[in-house]
Amino acid sequence: MEYNTDREGVTLMEYGRNIHKLVAHIKTVEDREKRSSYAETVVQLMKQINPNVKDSTDYNQKVWDDLFIISDFDLDVDSPFPIPNAEILDRKPDRVLYKSNEIRYKHYGRNLEIMISQAIEMEDPETREGAVISIGRLMKSFAQTWNGDNLEDKIVLDHIKRLSGGKLDIDLEKVMEYKLFDSKVKNERPQKHDSGGGGSNNQRRKKGGRNKKRRN
Repeated sequence: MEYNTDREGVTLMEYGRNIHKLVAHIKTVEDREKRSSYAETVVQLMKQINPNVKDSTDYNQKVWDDLFIISDFDLDVDSPFPIPNAEILDRKPDRVLYKSNEIRYKHYGRNLEIMISQAIEMEDPETREGAVISIGRLMKSFAQTWNGDNLEDKIVLDHIKRLSGGKLDIDLEKVMEYKLFDSKVKNERPQKHDSGGGGSNNQRRKKGGRNKKRRN
């Protein structure tokens, strides 16, 4: 009986020991044409044994690379791909470069800074002012959500100026009077009423009707 402890180690476990035995047998075949034909057959078997390899890009080349790895890079066959270098086993993956986005106010997030940069590019003054109001409301709600702080309008406006490099601004008195940064309040200007004596037209009509009745 043959025990695993007596067997040679398996290089790629996902293909199993039998594939490793087949590759070892191919290396003993003297005829190069036969070796190449056997190698092609083993590659097809490897694809069936490990179907997950198809999820990777260039999976055909990967299977052939695995074949040469199993053979310890000592297999002289005709391959559709160049024989890989043995150094790939010791090569460390390339370091992933991340964008360094230094967020000045983390509780506002990166997306809000993007909104500010887009608002700066707006040429229409009214559109830019509307964007500033929307940004101020978001900043107030974010501060309330993450820190439980009810920021004053002046602080919110100061943050907008800093994040925009002084390119975005709005009249603070206007913001406070109409509560423009408060999302729960409808921003409506107070209606102007007729200051003439006697009030509105409806009120004058009612009074005129009463006077007529008294005269009768």
